[in-house]
Amino acid sequence: MSTLTALPLSFACGPYDRTRGLRDGRVAVRGIDLNAMEVGPVELFWRQLRHLQFEVAEMSLSAHIMATANGGSPFVGLPVFPSRVFRRAYVYLHAGAGIDQPEDLAGRTIGVPEYHMTAALFIRGFLSDDHGVTADQVSWVQGGQEVPGRKERIDLDLPDSISLRHEPDRSLDDMLVDGSIDALVTASPPPSWLAGNPAVTRLYPHPRAAEVEAFGRTGIFPIMHLVTVRRDVVERHPWVPGNLVTAFAEARDLAYHEARDHGASSSILPFFPLEHEQTVRDFGEEYWPYGVEANRATLEAAVRYSHEQGLAQRVCGVEELFDASLLEEHRV
Repeated sequence: MSTLTALPLSFACGPYDRTRGLRDGRVAVRGIDLNAMEVGPVELFWRQLRHLQFEVAEMSLSAHIMATANGGSPFVGLPVFPSRVFRRAYVYLHAGAGIDQPEDLAGRTIGVPEYHMTAALFIRGFLSDDHGVTADQVSWVQGGQEVPGRKERIDLDLPDSISLRHEPDRSLDDMLVDGSIDALVTASPPPSWLAGNPAVTRLYPHPRAAEVEAFGRTGIFPIMHLVTVRRDVVERHPWVPGNLVTAFAEARDLAYHEARDHGASSSILPFFPLEHEQTVRDFGEEYWPYGVEANRATLEAAVRYSHEQGLAQRVCGVEELFDASLLEEHRV
């Protein structure tokens, strides 16, 4: 009599509360022995995009859209989104640049750690949609935010209308402080801002209020990363995506439960329970949805932005990003 053996799969992802149940063993994946590893996104995306080192992995939404639209991705997407960040807080200005409103960014020089990064994709998207500042109206400078020399993880083939140069010798933070660039769009606050340097300000002085208003108007909650499975794994084991999605949803639900336990907050932030209450008022109880339909507005915006900004050669269908079996069988 044969014994069924669980399929061993490696899984690399950041240290998120919504995936913690998979890492600590509280959530099992049917038929899969998941070897979960915590790997930060910069290192993870480099290793995965260059070397396909993990069978299941967190992945940049922008990179996955580009690969899908431009000729085929080596990954199959799951409608599971471990990283989402509202990005209006991540546009920083040189205080002396004379930028008083978003429209003033037209014709300016803006730094970006990587032009294709998903944070920049959504920032350029709302600057275009809401303020008429399109990607081709800006001179882009790509480089390391804190240390000089950072390069794009993937090769770009941008149209001539997009002005982008690489800065190998200076950090973008130093350039922002001295005014060599007028603004910086990024995924994390620059050291100058964190240190309270008066030379650096934010484009949106009240970013939370701006985000709540924009969400109510557009339904867009920016997705930074999704979970992907290597295509060769899915071709050999087509049942894998469905079992993974079920487990990821269970782990996410554990995070919901822990966040709602205001008697013993799971966060180190002192006012986290109050912030959680406000989040539910602003976005509803299911404020971190998985699945395609619940995220269609955000996904449709992302694929449109990618084409408008010269990254994707076409506007791919949202369904192309995900395993086909999940589109009808799973509503997570």
